[in-house]
Amino acid sequence: MNKPSLPLYFILFFAIYSCKKNVSIANVEPEPSPISYVDPFVGTGGHGHTYPGATTPFGMIQLSPNNGISDWDWCSGYHYSDDTIVGFTHLNLSGTGIGDLGDLLFMPVNKEIDLAVPVKSRNDIPYSSKFDHANEEASPGFYRVFLDDHEVEVFLTASKRTGYQKYIFREGDEQTVVVDLGFAINWDRPTESSIELENPTTISGYRYSTGWANNQKVFFVAEFSKPIVDANFLTDGKVVDNHNANGVKTAAQFFFDTETGTNLQVKLALSSVSIENAKENLDANDFNFDKRKEEATAQWAEALETIKIQTPVDSLKAIFYSALYHTKLAPVTFSDKNGEFRKENDEIIKAGDYTAYSTFSLWDTFRAQHPLLTLTDPEKVPDMIRSLLEYYKTENILPVWTLYGNETNTMTGYHSVLVIAEAYFKGIRDFDVEFAYEAMKNTMMQDERGLDLYKEYGFIPYNLLDESVTITLEYAYNDWAVAQMAQALGKNEDYRYFSQRAKAYQELFDPETGFMRGKTKDGVWNEPFDPKFSNHREHTDYTEGNAWQHSWFVLHEPEAFVVLHGQEKFSERLEQLFTESSEITGDNVSADISGLIGQYAHGNEPSHHIAYLFNKVNQPWRTQYWVREILKTQYSTQPDGLSGNEDAGQMSAWFVLSSMGIYPLNPVSAQYEIGSPLFEESVIQLQDGKSFKIIAEDVSDVNIYIQSAQLNGTNLDRTFITHDEILQGGQLHFKMGPEPNLNWGINNTTAK
Repeated sequence: MNKPSLPLYFILFFAIYSCKKNVSIANVEPEPSPISYVDPFVGTGGHGHTYPGATTPFGMIQLSPNNGISDWDWCSGYHYSDDTIVGFTHLNLSGTGIGDLGDLLFMPVNKEIDLAVPVKSRNDIPYSSKFDHANEEASPGFYRVFLDDHEVEVFLTASKRTGYQKYIFREGDEQTVVVDLGFAINWDRPTESSIELENPTTISGYRYSTGWANNQKVFFVAEFSKPIVDANFLTDGKVVDNHNANGVKTAAQFFFDTETGTNLQVKLALSSVSIENAKENLDANDFNFDKRKEEATAQWAEALETIKIQTPVDSLKAIFYSALYHTKLAPVTFSDKNGEFRKENDEIIKAGDYTAYSTFSLWDTFRAQHPLLTLTDPEKVPDMIRSLLEYYKTENILPVWTLYGNETNTMTGYHSVLVIAEAYFKGIRDFDVEFAYEAMKNTMMQDERGLDLYKEYGFIPYNLLDESVTITLEYAYNDWAVAQMAQALGKNEDYRYFSQRAKAYQELFDPETGFMRGKTKDGVWNEPFDPKFSNHREHTDYTEGNAWQHSWFVLHEPEAFVVLHGQEKFSERLEQLFTESSEITGDNVSADISGLIGQYAHGNEPSHHIAYLFNKVNQPWRTQYWVREILKTQYSTQPDGLSGNEDAGQMSAWFVLSSMGIYPLNPVSAQYEIGSPLFEESVIQLQDGKSFKIIAEDVSDVNIYIQSAQLNGTNLDRTFITHDEILQGGQLHFKMGPEPNLNWGINNTTAK
């Protein structure tokens, strides 16, 4: 027989290959979308302080169940250990260590309620209901629960500025909704409120309050899907006869026709400015709840596509995408559709060509959450910076921690400075750079919050201001960021001045103990000294921690910091941090000291960068070991899956970045330290259509050590990668193994 001609070989080969390929494709199920792995209940237990309710990425509305308790673990209004819901509130905090908000409470009930009952604790609230977690579910943009006492099924979803609720009552039951603007247990105190029945399907009003946010004003409008047939109004504990209630604490119960089906829907929009603006914010659409849910789900699906990972371990996917979800809850949209928003001095500002944001937990989020946003949401970063600069215009000081447009002055340092400088050095400059620099410089030159002492003595004496060590170290880093901006803008005198001040950490280093310690202006150390001591001595030198956790905060000059110790002592003490006994001493130990590995406390932010410092002493394999240990032990898929407060995205951002193998030890440097990647592949979708892929060949629970690395095919023998290198797109390829490669990533210029 003659052999077939060469073209026929090709025809047969491709026919067979195509058939096999088609069969293979037909039998392989498509990879589930990242959104399918997200569990909003992660963080609602333990000390995570997150909420499970419905919102959109960085949305104005956070519509979530409220347990009606103001204890520390209920800062978000909800804790997974609870079995009672008092209502559904439209503003809530994700992961903070202080509670507030919980505004505009709605609660469906199946009977008339005596709203005049005095309420001193949750047990007194007459419309509360038990519920069972078996009858509760949540996904990004959606929440559902069955209220046992009222036999009502509740569904929640949201758009950017409108919250949607659907209630399904039992056949024949009364259909009523309680609206309580006086609701507040301890977090805040209403100062004035109002509810008005505008027409048979519309109510409006406002709630003024003071609490963590000293001057909070919330205006709202709500539309129901069917007419109100009767209503009871209450003002300051007394029933009123007219169709509105005005006073300090107001509430109302609305009754609806039971002959038109068991389904009742309500949509609500709010504003910091006025009822008129709330009406403009309200979505002009029908009451198709399922469609609204689909739209919210689509927004989250798109938001979560910014990073994709590959791993055969579904639990890791659940942890990762739940974390990525949490990084996109705050800061929250604050300006209305027309651009207006209220400042804490009641001035109304209009953000003409940008979206104003609030809820900036900067002491936490400058470390990893804001750096992550420069990769996943860079288009939003300029608007966030413009928001910070707008707050600056009120007091001539950049904000510390803003909540609903209010400066809370919570925590130490002025880390707006860092967020602005980081954006600038990452090429994000769509804001007034010169004005931003003016704000940074003026903030660090004023005299509030210990800066007068810092300028006078070169550090803050412990006997003149509590938390002196933490504040001094953070001001030094703030100063360094100002110095870098000054140099970039050609302001050389400022550069020299702030660079010198940035060395303030040297004043507090005690070479004998190896710790940063409090001392007087005359150089006398605070005695007695116990590095494990935290809180409530006559003078507390550290913020929410002790000397073990706070002595490593020299992000800006790590090489010089190593010199203070000597390289061998530095690495020994750093290793001891993770292996020391986890005992903490003190009169009233801070609850924030959690997630302990030795004296390393992953449950609070001052520890978050520390594992990466081994890279600075030629021991990157130790960074790889301890980063993996943290990833393995401090996160899970359970409600208590965060080892400390989520803190508006920081705890989750640490996982997102570290699990990919990178972390911004010094965010302003626009560099990322290399740790130990957890996944076979991570792909960051960049804004201009490019992507950056991180591959970890042979990675596993055992193969945690980097054997070699290549960046776009070229050997990479250093322990960092730059933001610019990521933005160019391409591939970072690691070869992983079970034993450390003691030669990889060693920098011979590291200080001895």
